[in-house]
Amino acid sequence: MSEFVYGINPVREGLQGVRRRPLEMFVARDQRSARIEELMAEAQTAGVPVRMRDKGDLDRLAGNPHHQGAVLRIEPFAYVAFEDLVAGWRNSGEKAFFVVLDGITDPHNLGAILRSADAGGCHGVIVPKDRACPVTGVVDKASAGALEHILLCQVTNLSRTLEALKQEGVWIYGLAGESATTLYQAELSGDLALVVGGEGAGMRPNVSRHCDHLLSIPMQGGVSSLNASVAAGVALFEVVRQRLGC
Repeated sequence: MSEFVYGINPVREGLQGVRRRPLEMFVARDQRSARIEELMAEAQTAGVPVRMRDKGDLDRLAGNPHHQGAVLRIEPFAYVAFEDLVAGWRNSGEKAFFVVLDGITDPHNLGAILRSADAGGCHGVIVPKDRACPVTGVVDKASAGALEHILLCQVTNLSRTLEALKQEGVWIYGLAGESATTLYQAELSGDLALVVGGEGAGMRPNVSRHCDHLLSIPMQGGVSSLNASVAAGVALFEVVRQRLGC
């Protein structure tokens, strides 16, 4: 089996073969550009065959017309086991920094969160098996290639996973708009996991109960909440700010 990623940045990251082996690249005959030529040269260097196709063929492979003229067939995505995720953090010698997603079902939000998590230096992102968006080409494109770098772990029971993280000495912080304690009042420089709830509903009550602390993002305008990926980005980089001592 194989999967398809599309778009200039995701294809470029996929050609590096960091997490998955690239199998072949498809290029639209009528969408040649300097960036496409660069991708073709990178594919040749990596030993990946390049096939010229009509744009309609690429639309079909990508599932939409937003592929920017490049589609890469690649090995299927594989989630990382929870034990391997924890081992990777332990081996890094760094303070733990995980993101836990509860009910993120929009692929664009998932991709954007993965991009922010990778940029923020997270040790991995944890998602539940149910009530969650699967990894798709849309997710890969929205992550701008970060999916090939950030570790993604899928678990059956999110609450039990949070308790397992606590046993490892990791503190659990959940984003909740109703909390009286704001993100900027919390000490976030230690071992932690940041829990982000789904679009609209937020965290499920059972997941919320397993958090050590609930934190809100102070809102100053007329709207009462942020998009899930925006809220995650704000929180992620407050952690980064505190850890860098900025």
